[in-house]
Amino acid sequence: MRVTQSMLSNNMLRNLSNSYAAMGKLQEQVNTGKKVNRPSDDPVTAMKGINYRAELNNVEQFARNIGEAHNWLDTTDDTYDKIGSALQRANELMVNASSGTTTEDDRKKIDSELQQLREHVQNLANTKIGDRYIFSGTKTTTAPFDGEKYVEDEAFNKTIEIEVFSGIMMPINSTPIDMFKDIDAMFEEINTAIQSDTPASELSKHISTIDKNMNKLLETRAGIGARQNRVELMDTRLQSQEVIATKRMSENEDIDYEKTITQMITQESIHRAALSVGARIIQPTLTDFLR
Repeated sequence: MRVTQSMLSNNMLRNLSNSYAAMGKLQEQVNTGKKVNRPSDDPVTAMKGINYRAELNNVEQFARNIGEAHNWLDTTDDTYDKIGSALQRANELMVNASSGTTTEDDRKKIDSELQQLREHVQNLANTKIGDRYIFSGTKTTTAPFDGEKYVEDEAFNKTIEIEVFSGIMMPINSTPIDMFKDIDAMFEEINTAIQSDTPASELSKHISTIDKNMNKLLETRAGIGARQNRVELMDTRLQSQEVIATKRMSENEDIDYEKTITQMITQESIHRAALSVGARIIQPTLTDFLR
């Protein structure tokens, strides 16, 4: 087969074009730090990258959900702690009231403070996170205590669940509306007993009622503590999952800078050599002969 000047020139241009493309791809990889900058570069790697990124996005969403769970559970636990302090103070006051040494004026002062504690618990029952009441079950826009009484609503005894890991749902709220009602009824009975001049010896029975409500509060708070511990464990698991997902995505997408730069330098050397050889292949012009 006869090799013409045209064939040599066309082959040279095609090879130079391929060399430019290879060098340009390597330069782009160095600039972006990514093996694949468009799906056509490597469809398999690009598809794996989409899957790894989706996995990482899910982990990040679960992390946000766990942050929300922490917020609800921590706020609930803090509220129960304040209610426990109120009941503890109510117990101290009733011990004094039932001692038999208190005067009528002392009983009035004790009753006044007890009613302040009652209002304090009512206010705590309306604790909010943002614009949502945390003790209203699934009806988070409605306050459990409306200013006069506790609202009757079946939704107040329903739980709110949030997904903290793939397929794992966890209740983040507490439904203590019945407990609040019992505590409020207790304060009402104490108020009636003190105002009706009930003998000190009979007031002592209300101390056991306070103890009963305190025990119920402690049991409820223990459940919150158990959920807080589980959320901590899930948070630790998610952090590990995030590290793993990030590592996989990096291994799939990120370049080895030393290797890629070496390849780019090698490609540049090959390209220069191709240009040098190509310059000799191109047929000399009449001007070159006249020099």
